[in-house]
Amino acid sequence: MNNNQITVLVVDDDKNICELIRLYMVKEGFRVLLAYDGNTALDIIKSREPDIVVLDIMLPEMDGYQVLTKMRQFTNIPVILLSAKGEVTDKVIGLELGADDYMTKPFETKELVARVRARIRGKENSYEEECKPVNIVNLPNLCVNKENYTATIHGKQVEMPPRELELLFFLASNPNKVFTREQLLEKVWGFEFYGDSRTVDVHVKRVREKLKPDNDVWSLRTVWAVGYKFELKV
Repeated sequence: MNNNQITVLVVDDDKNICELIRLYMVKEGFRVLLAYDGNTALDIIKSREPDIVVLDIMLPEMDGYQVLTKMRQFTNIPVILLSAKGEVTDKVIGLELGADDYMTKPFETKELVARVRARIRGKENSYEEECKPVNIVNLPNLCVNKENYTATIHGKQVEMPPRELELLFFLASNPNKVFTREQLLEKVWGFEFYGDSRTVDVHVKRVREKLKPDNDVWSLRTVWAVGYKFELKV
């Protein structure tokens, strides 16, 4: 996907920041849409379908977390969160709600552009994966379907954000193989992911909570000092 085909929605109540990002993005060849509040952002996302959203957390009336939660009810487009807060807790909340990346203000505009490109490449890679003939993992008490993004565990359909489902799909597709956090970031999030490797830990924790109780057939295991594996016992 060429830059001039990419539409970026920037959501921030600080118009100066919006304009700065817009000028730099346009210079790099992107199309840019602006919104200064959450409701306007949601309207634009539904009507214009941007390729990626750069979303500030501290918005009036409806904060970025609320916007992200509402977004994930109808779209899986990538989201990069912006925040003046650098606490790990704030990052974890954003990632658990379905954000793809997180940047702390103040930030370098060049780095933001690089992260936008990385997220778009990751989106393109996921499209390529969806075109492959095998997009379903079927195991006893577990079915992960990337064609319609559903997961059935112990006979019940379980709600999973797209990234959690993609992580489970990848691990279950490669049973008994150990992956480091860095390898999982490359395979699931995209080769040039700029976030913290703790992102993997957060998502594994959430997936594991939805997989339990463990059974005699499979389990999601931590391999100490290495990473994670989906252990298939039959």
